[in-house]
Parts: sequence; structure tokens; C-alpha cells
Amino acid sequence: MPDSGTSQKKPFEIAREALRQLTVRKLVPTPQNYQTVYNEIAAIPDVQPFPEAALRQIAAELPVKNPGQERQLALLESAIGRRSWAGVQNALVVYAGFASPAGGSEATTAATLIGGGTSPSSAPALTTGFLEQIARLIEYTQPALGDEDARFNEQTQTIVSALRKPETDVLSAKSLLANFSHRVSFMAEDQAEIKANLLRLLHLIFQNIGELSLDDRWLQGQIDGLMAASTPPLSLRRLDDLERRLKDVIFKQTEAKGRAMEAQEEMRKMLLTFIERLSQMTDSTSAFQAKLEDNARQIEQAKTLTEIAPVLKDMVGATRGMASESRSTRDELQAMRKQTASTDAEIAKLHQELDRVSNLARHDPLTGALNRKGLDEAVQREVSAFKRKETPLSVGLLDIDNFKLLNDRLGHASGDAALVHLAEVARQSMRPQDTLARYGGEEFVILMPDTPLDKGIEAMTRLQRELTKRFFLAGTEKVLITFSAGVAQVAPDEPGDDAIKRADQAMYLAKRAGKNRVLGS
Repeated sequence: MPDSGTSQKKPFEIAREALRQLTVRKLVPTPQNYQTVYNEIAAIPDVQPFPEAALRQIAAELPVKNPGQERQLALLESAIGRRSWAGVQNALVVYAGFASPAGGSEATTAATLIGGGTSPSSAPALTTGFLEQIARLIEYTQPALGDEDARFNEQTQTIVSALRKPETDVLSAKSLLANFSHRVSFMAEDQAEIKANLLRLLHLIFQNIGELSLDDRWLQGQIDGLMAASTPPLSLRRLDDLERRLKDVIFKQTEAKGRAMEAQEEMRKMLLTFIERLSQMTDSTSAFQAKLEDNARQIEQAKTLTEIAPVLKDMVGATRGMASESRSTRDELQAMRKQTASTDAEIAKLHQELDRVSNLARHDPLTGALNRKGLDEAVQREVSAFKRKETPLSVGLLDIDNFKLLNDRLGHASGDAALVHLAEVARQSMRPQDTLARYGGEEFVILMPDTPLDKGIEAMTRLQRELTKRFFLAGTEKVLITFSAGVAQVAPDEPGDDAIKRADQAMYLAKRAGKNRVLGS
């Protein structure tokens, strides 16, 4: 036994004493013996190393007589690789269960388990209620695996019906489940591969549309949103938000593009008129040129001034007509130019409006977080889901500490950059299902579904710690951004706005308590 002074010994002293004990006890100086003596002297529990090689040899020699045993051996290999004793034990126990017992004990075991008794090892009984739960689990899982495979659908119905029959014994049910689970593993792999291929196809389509419409900036913004929404991990909330944005943008596009097409049609007509006028001017110029040439010949042939006078009068009339027609065409072309400039300005304004609508329909233009309109919709959606699923929903409201001083000292541009910095850090710290919104000024709201109050407070505290690790750079100056926050868990039948108000009150108390802290409501 180690003496009372062992805990005061240094590691090199313990190592020296362990070597001495090996000699005194006449033990073979193997690493295992040395480790055992060292642990004894240091009063450390002597935990044997994980026998990975021996366990892998045992797994390799175990026979495989059915799909259930094959799957359990795969789980055993995985548990050995993770050095998990619990995993090894579970895999071996279930593997043994797939082996058929000898003699008449099979019927006895089935009758005992179905009848509600206990197994020889006093394990919980597999009652008919438990089998019904398994049947429901299979039914709930089937939609996720698709209904294209008729053989799998038939197998599913067969096992569900068998599990619900009172006369079904446990061993029969176990055999059905073993074959079914083997089939499910292949179906799940197929569905995962189908999902991955569909995502790749969607990305290819989005990329091609984006390349074909580089001039349509509002459409390019939608393509970027679709690319982001279809990037794993997928989130129904992200897809729902994108759908709402697209509906709003599509409505605006339909209206604006219709006006743009009208404007383009007007420009087309004006161009046709312009070309027609040029043609007329060309004809008039040609006629005028011919007239001048004819008058020149007449003048050359004239012998007296009396003969020249009518020719000059005709030339003056033709010149005046040409000048009048030129002035008329010039005025008409100038009017067309003004109209073209006006139409072009209107089209540019429509393009700008589409850009604005595409990017700012429900999002804050500075931080990219939801604006108040987007927050209202998100709150309604989350509260409805909270009531339907009966899962907790928490709301966090944060306010940057001393933001006015930051603005006054560094300028409003740095203040805006600080807001953007906080929003970026918040998005990286949040879960995919959480929602970030700018509540106003330097205040932000975070909706946290499936989150009770204590976990919501922990999430806001983690965000505070993350901000201390990532300083905000104002030029070359490092600025530590802190915030005070309040968190409220939405109560049953409580409007979401009321929960936000409670979080706001808790945030105010956090400010008064010294700032840079999180309080629950």
C-alpha cells in the first residue's frame, strides 16, 4: 500500500520507485507490469488498456447466419474502433439474440415474453403494447423512405400487421424485424444518395440560370438565395423564409417587368420612326440634289437674265422647302431623344426598385438580419409551430452596451460596422433553426425554437463569450463589444410580442445590474 506521503511525490520519484519495486518483487519488466506498479504507488486506479486487437479477432471469428447478425457485427466493429465497452456489450448481446436457441426453450421464451413475464435475466418484458409501439415507429418512418419500392411497401405492411396480431410470438417478430431492418438500411442509403444527387442537380440548375441572366441583378440575388438555402444542412425554416421572399419579389417583378416591356416597346417604335425619318431625309436630300443639278444645267443653258430668274426662284423655293423639312425632322428627332432619355431613366429606376425589393423585402439592409416585418412573420410562424409541437420556444433580446459612446467616439460609420460585426458573430454562433432579427437601432432579437429558458440563457451567454474572442476592428483599434440581454420562454397561449416585451424588461434589468450580462424573465 502506498504511504501517506505518496501524493506528495513527484512523477520521477514515483517512476524510480516503480522500477525498484519491479526488482524487489522479481516481476518481469514488461510495460504492463510497470504500469500496474506505477499506478499502485501513485494511488491511481489500475485500468487495463482496451484490448482492441483481441476483440477484432473475436469479431472476425463470429459466424454470420442471418442479416441481423451481420448488422450487429458491423456495429461491434464500429464500437471496437471507438473503444466503447458499452457499444461492444450491446452489439454482442443483440448478436446473441439473433441466434436460434436449441431444444424447446424457444417456444418457452416466446411465451414468457409475450405473456408479460420476465426473461431468465430479469430483463423487461416485450409486451404487446411494446410491439404496437414498434409497429407505429415503422409506420412513421416509412414516408421518409419513399413509396416507390413496391416490394418494400409490401414488406412494411406485412411486418406491421404481424406485430399487431396477438398470436405473433416474439421470435417470429424478431426474425421479421431482422430482415426488415436489413432492408431499411439499404433504403435509407438509397434515399440519402437520392437527396444528395437532387441537391447537386439543383445547384447545377441554379448556376446555369445565374450564368444565363447576369444582367438581371434582381434574379441573380434570388439565385444566390436559392444556392444558400439548398446548401446542407437543410432547414425547413430557411426554405420557408426564402419562399416568402420569392413570392414578394415575383409579384414586384411581374409588375415592374410589365412596365419595362411597355417602355421597351415604346423605344422600339421610336427607333422605327427615327429610321423612317432618316429614310425620308435621304429621299428629300436626293431629290434636292437632283433639283440643284437640273437648275445648274438650266443656268448653263440660259443666255439672258430673264431666263435665269425663274431658275433662281425655283432654287430658292426648293432650298426653303428643304430647310423647313430639316427643321421639322430635327424637332421631331429632339422630341424623340427626350422621350428616349425619359424612358431609359424609368427603366433604370425600375431596375433599382427590383434590386431594392429583392434584397430588402424582409431583411435589414445593413446587417442582413430580418427587419421588423420579417420578425413579425417569423414570430407568428414559430409560435404556431410551438403550439402545434408543444415544444419550448425562447426569445432573446440583446442591446449593445454603450453604443452611443462608440458612435460618438468612432463615428457613425464605425457604429454601423460594429452592428454588422455583431450580426455576423451571432449568425455563426446560432443554430440553423434559430432566427436573427434587428429589432431597432442597436437591439437584436433571436428566436430559439425547441429551447427552454435555461438553455436560452446559456445560448446568449455563449454569444457574449464569442464576442470577447473576436474583437471589432475600427481601423487599427480593437474594440470589445458587449451587450446586455433578456431571455423569455413563450408561455402557452401567450402572444409572441408579449414574450418579446418580457425579454425587453429583463434586458433593462440586466443593464441596471451592471451591463454585459443575461437575465431571464
